Amino acid sequence: MVAGSGGEEASSLRAGEADLFAFGSYRGLVESFEWHVPQYLNMASEVFDRWSQDRRRIALYVERGDGGRDVWSYWQLIRLAKRYANYLRSLGIERGDRVALVMDQGAELAALHLAIYAIGAVALPMSKLYGPETYAHILTDSQAKALVVAEGPAQKIRPILGLLPLLTTVVVHGASIEGEEPLADALVHSAEFEPVSSLADDPALLVYTSGSSGHPKGALHGHQILEGYLLTFRLFFNIRFDESTVFYTPSDWAWVGGLLDILLPALVLGHPVVADEQRFSAERAFEVMGRNGVTHAFLTPTTLKMMAQVPSPKESFDLDLRVIASGGESVADELHGWADREFGAVVNEFYGLTEVNHLVGGCEALGTGRPGWMGLPYPGRIVALLDSDGAEPADGEVGEIGVRPGDPTQMLEYWGKPDATAKRIRHGWIMTGDQAVRNADGYIRYLGRDDDMISSAGYRIGPAEVEECLLRHPAVSEVGVIPAPDSTRGQIVMAFVVLAQGYEASEQLTGELQEQVKIQLAAYKYPRLIEYVEDMPKTTTGKINRKLLVASLTARS
Repeated sequence: MVAGSGGEEASSLRAGEADLFAFGSYRGLVESFEWHVPQYLNMASEVFDRWSQDRRRIALYVERGDGGRDVWSYWQLIRLAKRYANYLRSLGIERGDRVALVMDQGAELAALHLAIYAIGAVALPMSKLYGPETYAHILTDSQAKALVVAEGPAQKIRPILGLLPLLTTVVVHGASIEGEEPLADALVHSAEFEPVSSLADDPALLVYTSGSSGHPKGALHGHQILEGYLLTFRLFFNIRFDESTVFYTPSDWAWVGGLLDILLPALVLGHPVVADEQRFSAERAFEVMGRNGVTHAFLTPTTLKMMAQVPSPKESFDLDLRVIASGGESVADELHGWADREFGAVVNEFYGLTEVNHLVGGCEALGTGRPGWMGLPYPGRIVALLDSDGAEPADGEVGEIGVRPGDPTQMLEYWGKPDATAKRIRHGWIMTGDQAVRNADGYIRYLGRDDDMISSAGYRIGPAEVEECLLRHPAVSEVGVIPAPDSTRGQIVMAFVVLAQGYEASEQLTGELQEQVKIQLAAYKYPRLIEYVEDMPKTTTGKINRKLLVASLTARS
């Protein structure tokens, strides 16, 4: 990764052995840096080759749903992953096949990811929060061949299996029924497995992300994505780790925030990760962090807001929290102050997309943290603000964030959507669709999206799919969905509804519409606010004008 370095030195930097302070400053690191992505790279091998013989090094602390706690060594976790790899092979899963995963945080999910990468298949993480419609869309669009699912969410997926002829294998963690394979059967398979040889840009991970129109799109990534995360992982966690370092996030491992901002980099670098099978609450997060000695945590701004409502956590919980990484939206100044007062912990912010991540961030250890600003471009990333003509606006003026292609975190493509993939590139830049300003020191401040995306509690929600879901209710004639500001979640989903003839607005109807979205799409996508209107503003082409809806809401606030 360092200019002029050979392959061994590049590998040592990826393994976290290089002293980033040796560059003297952020500027020195940026100027000395260049990518050296190995030609061959397999994410499972990155873990297996380093730690498979380490019986004492702890990989996972698992807080079980029944209140118990398990401790997994790297040796145990890797042996489980290799058993899973042999098991998946025995079920006919081959290189390139998409394997969907709907599981709690835990050893099984971590091992399944490693197993899928090891056999050259493609991991397709999905959230337990999805409804049947979202599952059906993603499984159909991805042409997934296999699904590994926990017993709970299996109840929601079983009714739609008849719509998924390409999904030939369903593996259940827990009680299975006829036609399904028990995940427990994997335990009889051999714990010996050699990962396949993979090129760095061979497909490995397919993550679906909501768009501003239509259903979620699948961002396909290669094994090289891990290369792009290891350096920035160290930067937003203040560079240095030691034998006491323990990582944690309550974020679902179905999202890049849980999977790539914590789990996979930590496993490569050989540090423990805390997994929690129980539902998040602020008090629960403090309990888990205290019980497991968490020192480094990824917490979204919404999560931080919720946790800051707990009085005197340092007095109530045995905490050793030192560094908090946060992304998804800006972290308020008072939260920076709260973290410092309560724990003596620094908050390092960063910014990126599922499609190309970790573009900008702060690192207190290098003196680049600045509350209210996302930070400076990370080493290896050429980031600019651009206007519609591809020119850079003056400092203080608004522009769209763009990054030059070539970053290892850049997706290979939107799965099956070449036009959407090509649309991301304009004027030789990957355009993010996010608006920002830059100051004279080069710091970038995020302002919001230039489309209609809703960013709520770290989730990105496309309005079109919510509108489509609401229109299925017989009472809804027209509907427009927009973001509404919220002090806790940043934004919430708001729906303007024109009622069909013969229907009247009521609290009961509002509840029905909200429940429909919760059940059919996902719990976090439902409209927390519904306003009934007589008509809907339209564009010249007859489409609902969401920007005018946003403007009308802003004018009233």
